[in-house]
Amino acid sequence: MDSIVSLKSMGKVFHTKNGDVKALDDINLDINRGEIFGIIGLSGAGKSTLVRCINYLEVPTEGDVYFEGKPLKNMGEYGIRSVRRNMGMIFQQFNLLSQRNILNNVCFPLEISGVPRAAAVKRAKELLKLVGLSDREKAYPAQLSGGQKQRVAIARAIATNPKLLLCDEATSALDPKTTKQILDLIKDINKNMGITVIVITHEMKVIESICDRVAIIENSRIAEMGRVEDIFANPQSEIGKKLILGDVLPNKEIVSGVKLRIEFDGRSSFEPVLSNMILSCGIPVNILYAQTKDIGGSAVGHMIVQISGEEEAVKAKRYLDSIGVVYHEVELTEGKELID
Repeated sequence: MDSIVSLKSMGKVFHTKNGDVKALDDINLDINRGEIFGIIGLSGAGKSTLVRCINYLEVPTEGDVYFEGKPLKNMGEYGIRSVRRNMGMIFQQFNLLSQRNILNNVCFPLEISGVPRAAAVKRAKELLKLVGLSDREKAYPAQLSGGQKQRVAIARAIATNPKLLLCDEATSALDPKTTKQILDLIKDINKNMGITVIVITHEMKVIESICDRVAIIENSRIAEMGRVEDIFANPQSEIGKKLILGDVLPNKEIVSGVKLRIEFDGRSSFEPVLSNMILSCGIPVNILYAQTKDIGGSAVGHMIVQISGEEEAVKAKRYLDSIGVVYHEVELTEGKELID
């Protein structure tokens, strides 16, 4: 794949009066051109520092950032500014200029780039139409809702035709309905304009809604990385399991019988696997736990079922084998999590 951004053995240490703080440790990532790549982690994991290192607002203390194959540490100030012009950025708090109206907010990066006023205004009007705010160009930020402010921020971020859009918790301050609208807009920009997107978030719903691949960061390091459907279907790290499967697992009631953990790893969401198994085998099934999601028409996640007897379990396993569904027999003991 063609990588637009690569992070190679990148680290960041902050020197404070109380000692050194390692914010990032040995980060290795390749962001493919044209994809939507998610970076998720809990508060303090290092994800915001990571995005600031990508555009060199923070200079890595180890390793480096490569943009289109070129290391930023070998560039002078002019070279880094040139790279930044290819990176748009949107934030949680919008960062609009309160004394400028919406049209002039979008014009601002064009003015800095030396675009003539007439051309800047034309471009800004086109972008405000794109984000659905062509009728509000004379309004000021204080007169807009949170969702409208973020639409302006997106228009401003892509005004100079960047190759990369960095989204740092861009929907965290928005309600669920507005979040969906903003994510749909980002997805459309990625698809129709070919802009690569990096999404920094602590919300799994954001990742599953628009991302192609995801990296999970914990304690300043990458815990695991892969396609969204693969990570959701079978998280390997403890933090991945916590983020995807939640904290409810240890609290499930322990019951007798053969227990199977069925993995949904990208089959059609419209295929009723469990219902078909019950009808085909003629066996009763008790669902102990289910955590499945629809991602682009594909089902990903886990389901744990109890089957009362060995003979019935053999039938169920044969059926699952015949349709190519991955499963594992699990042994549950008091106090042990359902998913190891």
